[in-house]
Amino acid sequence: MLKLEKDILTDKPEVDPAEGRDHVLAQEFSVFYGDSEAVARVSFGIPARLVTAIIGPSGCGKSTFLRAINRMNDLIPHCHVTGGLVFDGKNIYSKQIDVVALRRRIGMVFQNPNPFPKSVFDNVAYGPRLAGIRRKSRLSEIVEQSLTRAALWDEVKDRLGQNALGLSGGQQQRLCIARALAVEPEILLMDEPTSALDPQSTARIEDLIGELRGDYTIIIVTHNMQQAARVSDMTAFLYEGRLIEFGSTKKLFTKPEEKRTEDYITGRFG
Repeated sequence: MLKLEKDILTDKPEVDPAEGRDHVLAQEFSVFYGDSEAVARVSFGIPARLVTAIIGPSGCGKSTFLRAINRMNDLIPHCHVTGGLVFDGKNIYSKQIDVVALRRRIGMVFQNPNPFPKSVFDNVAYGPRLAGIRRKSRLSEIVEQSLTRAALWDEVKDRLGQNALGLSGGQQQRLCIARALAVEPEILLMDEPTSALDPQSTARIEDLIGELRGDYTIIIVTHNMQQAARVSDMTAFLYEGRLIEFGSTKKLFTKPEEKRTEDYITGRFG
């Protein structure tokens, strides 16, 4: 067992991805920025309703891969993909895919909190309103449910009309999670969601991820090995755009099959 993670992982159960279905399946999937291959022919399946961490050094393609899942990379000039990236049996990059509908089903939380310069209520109600929900009572119900799921309701229930930019950084990030949950996604993508937060706020977000496990498929990019070990069921290690190893978090952190994986998680490089 690797010394770095022995305390965190002692009681973590083994997870067999074969027990459930793959919610997202990469098949020889690559992402290019112009001629540069940022993600290089990766193939692995992300199981439904578990937490999967994607780790690797800066520039290894982990955020690029994450953003490919809900086609955020479409916004980047000269970015294109090859291979397959399948969500519920359909290629995400098929011409028949409605990208707006895709992003409703696959929500995203970014590295830095990005609430809209609106009230707390309007931040959470924004997505449901776009989906055509107008009845105030229904919107209020969605806002309360979403803020409760994001472990924020008790802190803001008396401040719903106030500008969300007045919240603390940790509260803003949980508000962004509530905003994502309000449209009832199936998958929640998190791109280093705690890297800009203090330790106490980080702990709250990690606790929240644990509470959401089982209801959503969560895919989190993190540079923090301890965090990956704490929150995830499965872990994928990327290096120079390639998938080096993928498996249960406990196995990958305690008995990695690849020398590069062991070198990375024990701090020999990265």
